[in-house]
Amino acid sequence: MTNVALTQFDPAKRGYHAVYRENEINHCPGCGRTHWLVGRTLAECGFCATALPLMESYRQGAMFSTMQRSRPVFVHANAA
Repeated sequence: MTNVALTQFDPAKRGYHAVYRENEINHCPGCGRTHWLVGRTLAECGFCATALPLMESYRQGAMFSTMQRSRPVFVHANAA
């Protein structure tokens, strides 16, 4: 087994990466048409079903919301 040095991921070195950009004319890389069905994280071509990730989903990242609720503690409630 050889010792291979791991390098960090560099997106500039991966080459062409097609994404769907909001408020722009997006041509499908599969068929060249411009009709899209846009979801939360992907846009799908209405003609050939090619799916592209949304550019906005890369900027926002995976965010989730948490909710904390504080309840009053009644020490004597369990004594019944």
